[in-house]
Amino acid sequence: MPAAVPLLPGIVATDVPTARLTQQVLHPAGLDPSGGEALLFVHGNVSSAAFWQPQLLTLDPRWRPLAVDLRGYGGTEPLPIDARRGPGDWSDDLSALVDALDLERVHLVGWSLGAGVVLRFLLDRPEAVASVALVAPVSPYGFGGTAGASGRPIHPDGTGSGGGAANPAFVAALAAGDATADTPVSPRSVLRAHYVAPGSLPLDPQLEDVFVAAMLSTRTGPDHYPGDGVPVDAWPGMAPGERGVLNTMAPTVHDLSGITELARKPPVLWVRGELDPIVSDASAYDLAYLGSLGAVPGWPGAEAFPAQPMITQTRAVLDRYAASGGSYREVLMPGVGHSPHVERPEEFALALVEHLTHPAAAPSNTPETPSPDDLRI
Repeated sequence: MPAAVPLLPGIVATDVPTARLTQQVLHPAGLDPSGGEALLFVHGNVSSAAFWQPQLLTLDPRWRPLAVDLRGYGGTEPLPIDARRGPGDWSDDLSALVDALDLERVHLVGWSLGAGVVLRFLLDRPEAVASVALVAPVSPYGFGGTAGASGRPIHPDGTGSGGGAANPAFVAALAAGDATADTPVSPRSVLRAHYVAPGSLPLDPQLEDVFVAAMLSTRTGPDHYPGDGVPVDAWPGMAPGERGVLNTMAPTVHDLSGITELARKPPVLWVRGELDPIVSDASAYDLAYLGSLGAVPGWPGAEAFPAQPMITQTRAVLDRYAASGGSYREVLMPGVGHSPHVERPEEFALALVEHLTHPAAAPSNTPETPSPDDLRI
């Protein structure tokens, strides 16, 4: 089992037994995590709730900020992940946590993979959701193997996505607990090069150590990260399996565009970094885009297997969400990568509080940039 992730001064961890599993929740010291409304943060892949600690300390306690470790990460009980349900296991875990804490409603904030979990929870329990914030979100159509704004699957079996798409050397570094920056695939190197834009990590080296420890809390293997895969003849040679993290994002099981059909649509905030290399219309983690660069041999060309336009897909779904009675606001952060809450914590908190206090009344087709002139958080 990975070592416990360090907590910043002023943050405590509470183990919450639920009907499904025991989940670890981080929150400011002195805050009772149970009852009423809460602001619930959900982390992304290869991370943990520890990435939200600066936000937990920055936000006014009146928002009752909580951050949960998903199963397979951090201090939550590492039960297997059934990928046949897409992000359903995690959504059901969140539902059990909301019930165990007797929360009336939640404002949900999801980062990357966690944004997919948040949208699945919105589909499953819309009455429990007060608002939604998506931070560098995975496409509503998953990660890999789809084309166009509509998220059309390139192959019916989801070829090009799932557990087989992971870098084996990175998985090995995670499993070994490699905390160095000795190789390009070590978690620390990936944090510096891909989670954030170059040079935008906070200057505090202790905070970087916390983030690396959070990455190393990821359980590895077929039931967790990356999951299993199925060899196929079609390029790039693998289709998704039925277990583990990456298979929950296969287009065969991950379609969250149904949020556009909800009768009740809470306001949505979409925050993304201009330089995000992970969630992008030209993602460095999309095998089709890498194939177009020659990094994955045998790419059959853009007509047969185009790169996934992740930003375009998210915007298309949110535009339909707004056109059918909902609302969203898009905030674009210049010079920021995949982790706006880490790279620009005060600007992110400003945008989040603005969302909580003044929800979007109409879609914002022109991305905004937050101003730090009036930081009331």
